[in-house]
Amino acid sequence: MLGPRFDQALLFACELHRQQVRKGSGCPYVAHLLAVAGLAIEHGADEDQAIAALLHDAVEDQGGLPTLARIEAAFGPRVARIVHGLTDSEVTPKPPWRQRKEHYLRHLAAAADEVLLVSCCDKIHNARAILGDHQEHGAAVWQLFTGGRDGTLWYYRELAAIFARRGPRRLAAELGALAGTMQQLA
Repeated sequence: MLGPRFDQALLFACELHRQQVRKGSGCPYVAHLLAVAGLAIEHGADEDQAIAALLHDAVEDQGGLPTLARIEAAFGPRVARIVHGLTDSEVTPKPPWRQRKEHYLRHLAAAADEVLLVSCCDKIHNARAILGDHQEHGAAVWQLFTGGRDGTLWYYRELAAIFARRGPRRLAAELGALAGTMQQLA
């Protein structure tokens, strides 16, 4: 069951990400955070993982390590550990895109199962959004991403391979199918 800590995390996520929107749709960013948390909960996340799902982009997008310290103070060391495990950069400015993604992929290859569940849910929701944006905007969607078409496809192929080896099986299969569809469309 989700309790008051989850409610607090949702309010905190809304506070942190209030000014953000999704790249393709322009939808308020909190919709992504809710979708990732919902997907994680549907696939067995406990409350700490659900909270981490709500806060998974907080460190890299909203303040780095000071934000991680706030998360730990408010929600405990386990949530902070999971969020940190979902973070591909904790500094501003961020390192170059490819370097960050390669580092994150190496990290996922050995990450804890509690991190893998939330990460896979995040990547699934992102892949679904990319495919939806591709339906609406066509090939122009690739211009929204720092890695462009080729980098984005490479990243999702690599993610799918890692999750196929290590991730929650059903979610890994969905991510693999989404990555395959992205490749076909490109």
